Amino acid sequence: MAEAKFLTGSLFRHVTVMSLTASLGLMAVFIVDFVDMIFISMLGKSELAAAVGYAGAILFFVTSFGIGLGISAGALVARALGADDEELARERTTHALCYGLAFSSVFSVLVWLSLPLLVDLLGARGETAGLAVHFLRIVVPSMPFLILGMMGGAVLRAHGDARRAMMATIAGGVVNAVLDPILIFGLDMELTGAAIASVIARLVICVMALLPVMRIYDGIAPPKAAGMARDLRPILAIAFPAILAQIATPVGQAFVTRAMAGYGEEAVAGMAIVGRLIPVAFGVIFALSGAVGPIIGQNYGAGDMDRVRRGFNAAVLFVALVIGTVTAILFLSRGAIAGLFNAEGLTRELIYLFCGPLSLAFFFPGVLFVANAAFNNLGQPFLSTFTNWGRNAVALIPLVWLGSVLFDAKGVLIGQSLAGVLFGIVAWVLALRVIAKGGKPEGTGQDLFGREGRLMTLFQQRR
Repeated sequence: MAEAKFLTGSLFRHVTVMSLTASLGLMAVFIVDFVDMIFISMLGKSELAAAVGYAGAILFFVTSFGIGLGISAGALVARALGADDEELARERTTHALCYGLAFSSVFSVLVWLSLPLLVDLLGARGETAGLAVHFLRIVVPSMPFLILGMMGGAVLRAHGDARRAMMATIAGGVVNAVLDPILIFGLDMELTGAAIASVIARLVICVMALLPVMRIYDGIAPPKAAGMARDLRPILAIAFPAILAQIATPVGQAFVTRAMAGYGEEAVAGMAIVGRLIPVAFGVIFALSGAVGPIIGQNYGAGDMDRVRRGFNAAVLFVALVIGTVTAILFLSRGAIAGLFNAEGLTRELIYLFCGPLSLAFFFPGVLFVANAAFNNLGQPFLSTFTNWGRNAVALIPLVWLGSVLFDAKGVLIGQSLAGVLFGIVAWVLALRVIAKGGKPEGTGQDLFGREGRLMTLFQQRR
């Protein structure tokens, strides 16, 4: 039975439980990617590690499409549950999954056909570029299954069932972790083995996420044409800006990757290792948008804006506690981490840089994730687009360029970090204003300032 679980009880406890359980599932996947990188590094071929780095940037781009669709499904289902409308929650789950399958299939085909161009745009050349394309040719066709699994997990979290959402991704991570050494080393398939293991893991995640939605919550019904037409607009109203917002991160990462490519494969390998470290170290923070969203969404659906505000503040406090703890662990473990990858020279220097001030500065992107959850669930998804593109383009491009001029490869990571600090603050201020204004009641078309308008009303009010 559907139940709105977040309308009562300790908000900090809800944030903590939802974030930790969601992060365990995310980290299961991220840890497998991390282990993939260790295995590939053990092969002693720098071009393989660099290829995985380039491939990771493109997969991040495709996965971000799924995150946006999951945000839409989770927000709409949470609102319906908060309003005590179980039938609407079921219909929106069904229709969101149908649209998700259609959109993600088309998107994955377009990406697959464009792989050589995309890899070239990232700066990969020669054998490394060929290896990256080969890896992606195998993995990209499985992305619709991963995206459906992500949407299923978002729906489970909207029901307050973070445990089953977590178990879906953990199951995929376990399958990947078991198959990796067998295929990479046992069958001597190297990069191909890692790709095949990833495909199978994505299928497992999809099945494990959707089965509870159907069996436990009776959350999927036969789609109806009238309902599909009705729900297309609210789904796209959140999904489109959420997808744009999520795509900003891999676009920014692509720019960082290309900037780092100018300093050689040691620099790209160092960046790739840091890229795997970030989600493992800060998986709890990455999970916040999906974890906090249902808490905000249910209380917003119930009309309790005071509880929405207190939930947002509890999430920011949670971010501060996690970042402080993880930064201390990374700093004390930086030598062991570098040794794990046999990192030397510039690669080692980049790892040390991350395991210090740059990890501490991740507090501000953490606040940005919480703010995005507020924007998406309070009817202001384009503010997520604004802040994410501000971070990953408007601020990142000039700051990465300036950092590279001043500090070479290290400056690339420093510039990327400063962009996160700047727009984390911007998102924090905007989120507090959205909450104070009471969000946007569904179907009113009101923006942040209470009028009909577009994102431009952030800068100019119109009557």
